[in-house]
Amino acid sequence: MAEPSSETITQKPRIPMLKHAPQTTEETRRSLKWRVVDIAVGAAVGVMSGVMFWVFDGMSYGLFPLLTLILPGSAALLHALFYFPATLGLLIVRKPGASAYVLLVASFVEVVLGTKYSVSLVVIALVQALAAETVFAVFRYRRWTLGVTLLSSVAIGIVYNFYLLFFYYQAFSFFSPRGLIGTACELLSAIVFAGFGSWILYRALAKSGVLTRFVSGR
Repeated sequence: MAEPSSETITQKPRIPMLKHAPQTTEETRRSLKWRVVDIAVGAAVGVMSGVMFWVFDGMSYGLFPLLTLILPGSAALLHALFYFPATLGLLIVRKPGASAYVLLVASFVEVVLGTKYSVSLVVIALVQALAAETVFAVFRYRRWTLGVTLLSSVAIGIVYNFYLLFFYYQAFSFFSPRGLIGTACELLSAIVFAGFGSWILYRALAKSGVLTRFVSGR
C-alpha cells in the first residue's frame, strides 16, 4: 500500500458570499425613470380600468339607491371599485405618478364611453392618486408589499370620504349616523378592493408571466 504523500496540500481560502449591496442614489433614480414600456402598460391598465368603470357606473344607477334605501351611507361599500387601479397601477409599473397616470387614462376612457360625470372625474382621479402616491412616496417607492398597499388603500378611502362629505354631502356631518356609516363603509371598501383586491390581481398577473419585463414581475 502506498504511503501517504508528505507534501502539504494547501486549500484555497473560502470567499464569503456577499449580499447584494443596497441601491445607490443613482441606481434608485434610474429605476424610477419612466420607460416606453411603462407608459404602454400603464395605458393598457388605464384603458381596461376605464371600461370596468363604465360597467360599474351603469350598475351603480340601480345599486347605489338600493343600498342607500337599505342603510344610508352603505353605498360606499362599492366606491373602491372606482379607484382600485390607483394601487394596482403603482404595484405593476412601480414609478412615481403611475397612480395618477392610470386613473386619468381610465377617466378619459369612461368619459368617451359615456358617463354623467365629466371634469369632476379628473379632479376625483387626482385626489385619489395623490392619496395613493403619498403612502408609497413615504417609503421612497422601495417597498411594494401588501402592508404598504393596504396603507395606501386606507389613505385613499379617508381622503375620498372627506372629499365626498365636503363637496357632495354637505347636509351630513362626519359625526352624524350617515357620516359614520359612510366612513366605515368607505374604509372597508378601500381595504377589500383597493387593498387586497389590487394585491391579488397584481400577484395573479405576476405569476402569469405578463410582467416579466418589469421588476414587479420578477
